[in-house]
Amino acid sequence: MSENSGTRATLLVSCPDRTGLVAALASLLSDHGANILRAQQHRESLNSMFFQRIEFDCAGLDISREELESLLGIECGRYDMEWKISYGDQPKRVAIFVSKFEHCLSDLLLRLRIGELNCRVPVIISNHPELKSIADANGIRFEVFPITKENKQDQEQREIELLNSLEIDLVVLARYMQILSPTLIGAFSNRIINIHHSFLPAFVGAKPYHQAYERGVKLIGATAHFATTDLDEGPIIAQDVEACSHRDSAKDLVRKGRDVERVVLARAVRAFMDDRILVNGRRSVVFE
Repeated sequence: MSENSGTRATLLVSCPDRTGLVAALASLLSDHGANILRAQQHRESLNSMFFQRIEFDCAGLDISREELESLLGIECGRYDMEWKISYGDQPKRVAIFVSKFEHCLSDLLLRLRIGELNCRVPVIISNHPELKSIADANGIRFEVFPITKENKQDQEQREIELLNSLEIDLVVLARYMQILSPTLIGAFSNRIINIHHSFLPAFVGAKPYHQAYERGVKLIGATAHFATTDLDEGPIIAQDVEACSHRDSAKDLVRKGRDVERVVLARAVRAFMDDRILVNGRRSVVFE
């Protein structure tokens, strides 16, 4: 297996299941010198959909990337496939949205700095100025868009324009305490990852740790999911839990929960960076 990530590419496909899908793509790639490093597929029984992730080394391609993509378009079109190809030497560009909680932001920036996340972060966006020092310490542009009921539409339009100008591939809501409008969500459909501080579908909405405390739960959790117009109901990408007991106060649950939030959000962002996620309606397929 080649260790040179710069020559690697990843192909994601989804379509109605039928015979010949695996062979069609494998043949096309191998016929033009691609060395398939890993291939994973999944058939969803709920709606008979087929999902596949193919990671391959394109150092030996006998055609250009543009020519390969043209052939993929033709072949995928024969099978009604939705497809996307990404290249290891083109790291994704990520915008992080935050409010006043810094734990998820700081964790992501640490992982970025030590090489755990293969991406670029051109901008951090907030509705408050408090976390600017963290952005400055990491040499990242920090933009504040104060949000009120009166200016929300205009401010989000400005945010969309900024994100598009920076060619952002993914928006990460790292405890961004604002409900996004359908306009912003639609502009980045299946490209906005939110961290919710509960094990969804339990305890949706505000103050989930306090809701959990009132119910006396013995596990608390966090959920990373794609943001949709249905609050806290987008396709789930990653989840985890932490044990708790009757001895824990609501404050204890918040403290334990923040540890889980950091890990779960990083796990989801990494899956997106590695092109391991395919959306299937309200569900997601996350390859390992």
